[in-house]
Amino acid sequence: MCLVFGCGEEEKALGTHKAPGSCPYCGGVVMATDVEKSLRLCCLPVCLKTTTKYSCTHCSRRLVTYP
Repeated sequence: MCLVFGCGEEEKALGTHKAPGSCPYCGGVVMATDVEKSLRLCCLPVCLKTTTKYSCTHCSRRLVTYP
């Protein structure tokens, strides 16, 4: 007997908006993108997680925030 589980991860952009502050590298505008990640197991969503990714519009760098 062999069990095969199809699992995968999907990312879907929910929206973008201007974030406060400026890029520390070039001084450009920072955009915040809300992203919903879903982990799927056999076509059923197991875990939904919403995160925010920050990036610069001028130099296209991905910016990381630390708590």
